[in-house]
Amino acid sequence: MGRQGGAGARGHGARGGTERPDRERGARSGGAHGAADQARSARRGAGYGAEADGAEAPRTARTEPRGDCARCFGLCCVALPFSRSADFPVDKPGGSPCGNLRADFACRIHAELRPRGWTGCTVFDCHGAGQQVSQVTFAGEDWRGSPDVARRMFAVFAVMRPVHELLAYVADALDRPETRPVHAELRRARTGLSELAEADADTVLAADVGALRAAVNPALLRAGDLVRACSPRRGPVHRGADLAGARLRGADLRGASLRGALLIGADLRRADLRWSDLIGADLRGADLSGADLRGSVYATGAQLAAARGDSATRLPGAVRRPAHWATEGQASQEATRTDS
Repeated sequence: MGRQGGAGARGHGARGGTERPDRERGARSGGAHGAADQARSARRGAGYGAEADGAEAPRTARTEPRGDCARCFGLCCVALPFSRSADFPVDKPGGSPCGNLRADFACRIHAELRPRGWTGCTVFDCHGAGQQVSQVTFAGEDWRGSPDVARRMFAVFAVMRPVHELLAYVADALDRPETRPVHAELRRARTGLSELAEADADTVLAADVGALRAAVNPALLRAGDLVRACSPRRGPVHRGADLAGARLRGADLRGASLRGALLIGADLRRADLRWSDLIGADLRGADLSGADLRGSVYATGAQLAAARGDSATRLPGAVRRPAHWATEGQASQEATRTDS
């Protein structure tokens, strides 16, 4: 990621900044029904009000963990591969610096990434893994110093990125009073992940990312179910569903499970997504104009940046509104008036 917050890359294109920790199809997707009583009790204790259709979803003041490009050596601009596609205008192998990366690790086209076809860069966030590897694991040592250091640093970054993403999900779940029944388990997960993130390069490289996800996912799933159970309406379960291009304009998706769902290009204008679980949902090109995502769990800024939205889109309190929505939202509003 360029120092101005610009360059980021993914070999398979942007997928909302997630690693989909629950993609295993055999994993249990239930639990919301059994969690309803505890969640309702927690909601009442937090003063969330009556269970009515007009109930307000809780907001959080949590700050979403984000990459700090000024403290990173442009790791995602070098370590990660990408292919020529709608997200990137060229091919780049992993371990090779992006042609837009300057000597000071800034991106020379940061202000023009989207119009010049580098959309994949604008929707990527390492959740702080880049500065962790650059400043902590390697104590400020530049990858340009030697090929061996570069290889190790890039390999560590490949592990650190999903670790920090899991930490971001755990932080989201811990910030919610309705998930109190699983807070102890979440805190244990946070401690283990934090200790790994602070460890030396050899320890990080020895970690099994798949096993880490499998260990943390049950607590994240349970927390998501507790949030969903707070919804006045028991939402649909679309876990891992292929909803690409789906017409969901104005849909009532309160309390829905959209974990790992493919929502590429879906029409979600004015959809109600409060109390929904969005972990790993692929929102590339989805239209969220006027949609309500307040109180949804596991939504990330990078994930929403891959979608379209406008000034009327209501977001979880911890997530920043993507800057490009201001211009793209105008076109969406014109389309809405035409469709009406």
